[in-house]
Amino acid sequence: MNVSDRDAFSSPKAVPCELPPRGARVHFVGVCGTGMAPLALALAAAGWRVSGEDRAWPEETARWLKAGGVERNPDDLLPEGTDGVVCSSAVKTSHPTLAAAARAGLPILRRGHALAALIGGRPLIAVAGSHGKTTTTAMLVWALRTAGIRADHLLGGLFADERTAPAQWLGDGPVVAEIDESDGTIDAFTPDILVCVNVDWDHCDRYRHESDIERAFEALARRTRTAIFYHGTCERSRRIFNSGAPGVALRTSFGSNGDYALASTQSRDDARGQTLSLGGRFRQSRARLSATGAFNAQNATAALAVAAWLGADDVSRILEQFPGVRRRQSPLPSPAGMTIFEDYAHHPVEISALLGLLRSRRPQRLVAVFQPHRFSRTAQFKVAFAKALALADRVFLLPVYGAGEASIEGGTSQDVFERIAALSGHPPVCLLADAATAVERIAGESMAGDLLAFVGAGDVDAIARSVSALLVGSPGTVSTPRDALVRGLERRLSPETVVRTAEPLGPKTTIRVGGSAELYAEPADTADLQTLLVAARAAGMRVHLLGRGSNVIVPDEGVSGLVVRLQHEHWRRFVALGPGRYWAGAGLRLKELCGLACKGGEAGFEFLEGIPGTVGGALRMNAGAMGGWMFDVVEEVHFLTLEGELCVRRREDLRVEYRSCADLDGAIAVGAVLRARSQEDSVAIRARIEAYQQSRYASQPREPSAGCIFKNPPGDHAGRIIDQLGLKGMRVGDAEVSFVHANFIVNRGQASGTDVISLVRRVRERVRAERSIDLEPEVLLYGREWREFL
Repeated sequence: MNVSDRDAFSSPKAVPCELPPRGARVHFVGVCGTGMAPLALALAAAGWRVSGEDRAWPEETARWLKAGGVERNPDDLLPEGTDGVVCSSAVKTSHPTLAAAARAGLPILRRGHALAALIGGRPLIAVAGSHGKTTTTAMLVWALRTAGIRADHLLGGLFADERTAPAQWLGDGPVVAEIDESDGTIDAFTPDILVCVNVDWDHCDRYRHESDIERAFEALARRTRTAIFYHGTCERSRRIFNSGAPGVALRTSFGSNGDYALASTQSRDDARGQTLSLGGRFRQSRARLSATGAFNAQNATAALAVAAWLGADDVSRILEQFPGVRRRQSPLPSPAGMTIFEDYAHHPVEISALLGLLRSRRPQRLVAVFQPHRFSRTAQFKVAFAKALALADRVFLLPVYGAGEASIEGGTSQDVFERIAALSGHPPVCLLADAATAVERIAGESMAGDLLAFVGAGDVDAIARSVSALLVGSPGTVSTPRDALVRGLERRLSPETVVRTAEPLGPKTTIRVGGSAELYAEPADTADLQTLLVAARAAGMRVHLLGRGSNVIVPDEGVSGLVVRLQHEHWRRFVALGPGRYWAGAGLRLKELCGLACKGGEAGFEFLEGIPGTVGGALRMNAGAMGGWMFDVVEEVHFLTLEGELCVRRREDLRVEYRSCADLDGAIAVGAVLRARSQEDSVAIRARIEAYQQSRYASQPREPSAGCIFKNPPGDHAGRIIDQLGLKGMRVGDAEVSFVHANFIVNRGQASGTDVISLVRRVRERVRAERSIDLEPEVLLYGREWREFL
């Protein structure tokens, strides 16, 4: 989120710290986020009605949400009956759901404020700090449960075992929760016990100076009521928590030479964990931990110290079966002789710790794939990132994951690349232009003996899984980016979404010619469409949208990439929003739109009745007929970029021209808010529709066609020119220039895509030769460019 968005949230009206009354409906924007899903589960368990939306629904998160009674919102609009909205700070205030909630005067809470409101006056054991919060929180939850100490919890992620819930809310006793300093919501919490794992300067968009972040933690310490556990070997933590600053809480340290001391560690014989040597206030001298590395040893010491202080009799084995946390040193399927890991590290300190741990395993080659997280962080720490990544033998750099921020000078992956290249003896480094090229490039360079680490807090995990699938492949088959994409999607899409390979496209067009799609999908809703777009981008596959197929010609060789068709009933919704205003899904046929509007006595849509297309196609092409144009009735358009970002544009902010809406080039319309011209008697509207139908029947051919082939040149009509040149009836195979309307090419039965394309070329060449006019095709050559053939 950029600074202006943060500031917009910081006003008292925009940041309420009270939830709607228990039993009310709360809607989550970004509900599958690592901290959002557990909060949604807790709210549902506490008695609120909870729904949510997100750009993707990973199976592992969706399973918990469904089991917890969180309703998946299938709409692109604010759900009816919503009483309040909770959102991640990474969601821009311009997001359509937030904008609709603001217009309706609903309270909009950021995650941290909603969490503070839910906890209320219950005793809070808060885990805070710059690195390792989620893992430490998970360890503490596991340790207390194993020791028989009852506490509710809200994790900022998912346990790796898929059996332990990320949230528990029984409604009484203490609550263990992770609190976040990144967006300033840390100021809303008053802990009873504070566990601060460390303090580093981070989130430079909010904390412009090191002293700013120190003051935030100093204030948190002053608000803590009972006890503070801090990392005794972290210089900044010692300065903040052991400086005699005012406050009533007991202050105690953990770590090397801490009050709760970690004397040393030793790898366990089973190689899946380590044994911690403990001292100081610990009653036991050793503890077994099912996680490796010095960083995890420090996190475990913090969790064990709190458990011991709360009365755990024996801490020696309470973390022995700790399952870990997803995306924290998580192994992925790997081919024989290779190891693939993913990790959430996104600060130089975390990356150094991770790569140092992996280096200690002595791989033949350590390969780091890094996706910087936020432009502001990248700008501040590009030199430190370069030094941390230099621990690898090979580095791939992905574009920055902005997390809502706008790009800033000096904060790009190119800047990190240049800093690595300037280091003496630096490892080979590859700057990938986009995620689309990453999968094949990384997989293509991988070799036996590699330890491949995918690092970052954005969507690098999707790329990691695609590379894993591509490298593992299927026995006896050649693995392709398409195969990797299909396997990676298997657990991430709802059952109603259709995904098929080698799907014939000719029958899905109105002219009925052409080959097959390499990969074809019919998403069940916006979230599944976003998942498909993000996965296709990660696999390096082009994305093509297919509507009713009324203005396209598919080449006989078919289409490479992913073809998306909005066929599910979700996309055909027609919803009244108020007097004269309607939501129309992108998959709604224009004929249906006219009929529904006519029944309601809404005038102004009649001209669309005879256009054989959908709302989405009409928006992209600014479809027109009978003197009317699609954007005559549009108030705003909702669309997805091919990166999966949901955008909303008012009609006046769109670049609309004859047969074109430039803003929808390289985007997918999901629907639009339409406004009727006026209210009229349905009989009068029906009479106009029938008159338009009669005009079309008389002037347009009935045989299969793709509609008008050429755009009208300035001051003339393409059909009139073709007719004057006597080209009606010209044929190539079963493709023929229509005798009814010369700007139509019809399929007389068995025409091929090659026949139609050849006839288009021949007509265009004759017009150029005899009239010196270059007719520009209006019909789209699906998956290709006309310049390749004309």
